[in-house]
Amino acid sequence: MATVSGLFTSPARKSGEATPHERVVAIEGLGLEGCAHANPPRREVLFVSQEHLDALELAPGAIRENITVAGADVEVWPIGQRVRAGDAVFEITMVCDPCERMEALRPGLREQLEGRRGMLARVVDGGEVAVGDELSLL
Repeated sequence: MATVSGLFTSPARKSGEATPHERVVAIEGLGLEGCAHANPPRREVLFVSQEHLDALELAPGAIRENITVAGADVEVWPIGQRVRAGDAVFEITMVCDPCERMEALRPGLREQLEGRRGMLARVVDGGEVAVGDELSLL
């Protein structure tokens, strides 16, 4: 069973900060409330697998994901897959390729994140998402 193990928003686009939350509101067509990284329509929310972070010894939120997922490899979710988390429904829109900003976290991290950076999604149905919520593929 896949669950939400972390929720994060970034207060400013280039701050590099990730603010952890126990609960967030996903807003249809926008992203997570208060997140400056949302770039509708295809880059509203970033899902990352907890197991990928653990393998690279990265803390949840370190690579600026919005939703950390335990118990599932989000990289296998196909484009168009719908995912329910809490009261919200997301649609996977694209792979998130690692960018040069990852090098600022740790030299070589960009290459290490190939195939593990996560999947971007749009919010199809808004609602509240909380740490511990089960994720289901629709």
